[in-house]
Amino acid sequence: MTQWNPIWLVEIDGVEYTDAILANLTIRSGRTNIYEQAQAGYVNIQLLDLAQTIIPVNINSTIGVSVKDTAGVFVAIFGGNVVDIALEVREVGSTAFTQTYSITALGALARLPKIIRTQNLARDFDGDQIFEVLSQVLYNQWQQVAGALTWATYPATTTWANAENNGLGEIDRPGNYDLAAQGNDPIDVYSLVSGLATSGLGYIYEDALGLIGYADSTHRTTYLAANGYVDLDANQARGTGLRIETRVGDVRNAITIKYSTNSQNDVSDSDPISISTYGNLAQIITTTLHDATDATAQAAFYLSLRANPQPIFSEITFDLTNPELDNSDRDNLIGIFMGEAVALNNLPLNMSAGAFQGFVEGWSFQASYNQLSVTLLLSPLAYSLQAMAWDDVPVNETWSSVSPILEWQYATIVA
Repeated sequence: MTQWNPIWLVEIDGVEYTDAILANLTIRSGRTNIYEQAQAGYVNIQLLDLAQTIIPVNINSTIGVSVKDTAGVFVAIFGGNVVDIALEVREVGSTAFTQTYSITALGALARLPKIIRTQNLARDFDGDQIFEVLSQVLYNQWQQVAGALTWATYPATTTWANAENNGLGEIDRPGNYDLAAQGNDPIDVYSLVSGLATSGLGYIYEDALGLIGYADSTHRTTYLAANGYVDLDANQARGTGLRIETRVGDVRNAITIKYSTNSQNDVSDSDPISISTYGNLAQIITTTLHDATDATAQAAFYLSLRANPQPIFSEITFDLTNPELDNSDRDNLIGIFMGEAVALNNLPLNMSAGAFQGFVEGWSFQASYNQLSVTLLLSPLAYSLQAMAWDDVPVNETWSSVSPILEWQYATIVA
């Protein structure tokens, strides 16, 4: 048994704030299903103030939320910008009164729908196109830097390349798909980047610091091969509300892929057996893929993984203050991220045969005084896995370490 209570760190505009008590906190991040790109994460914090302190927070202030792990190290769980501030008198006594600050902040993805792009975009691979677009809006230009700023202002590890980074995280480059050039028709940056990510069978996301990243089509396969699963015991989760869903709405058995500049061409594929079993469940997927061969391969990929329904874990909640939870699992849950590979064991036998393997798509933290829980949304493993490219395999992998009965046609992961 391991006792643990959350110890919080809230930073506003880079300055640690310690004059109030964190009463309640809600964080939501990721996406609600695998068919959509991630939306902006958000945090709502309620701070109790007993001394009528003026909290130095303003609209668009940066805010970071961290919690200590079991080793006593602060781990970031949210970063973003403030969009709402409310101050309310909560309790009134004969000699004093208590106030509540309610602060809501959104992650960096919230900025993208409000930025309109009118430039051409050259033909390139998915990761490089996404980097080109995001770097133009998330790096300050020379004329945007304050004239009185000195280099001594920056941390010692800052380089010239990243000194004015306002939200660009890790981008998988170059990516795996050749995308067509785009014209200069006005489009908001979120719609553009989401479309590019979908075209590359990847996804955009926000990391724990609030930076925008892009994971390409083989990112999860490569990650799983290098890191394996985080093993979690369902017996340590809340029993009430444990939920698994298998839905006909997840089936795709007739796929049309639109591709090329302005998505003017298309290819189609279908699965007759699935259609005879579940009916015709078609989807048109609009991409900017340059080549018909890639469009044809993507149609086959969607069918191979989604022609038949698979269970999705729509909700499982872990109380991080539960003393039955071991420290390793607790730390892994504190550091949860989109695309983390999770293996759930000891489920009821009538739920996914007692075990579930998948990837984290979305999550939420819920906190009150001395309490913290995290709720996960997981997609099945097969919905995400792509065959590894030859140069994705770790360089120290030896042929003798691969299973001798593994057939080449099934060798999508080398781990």
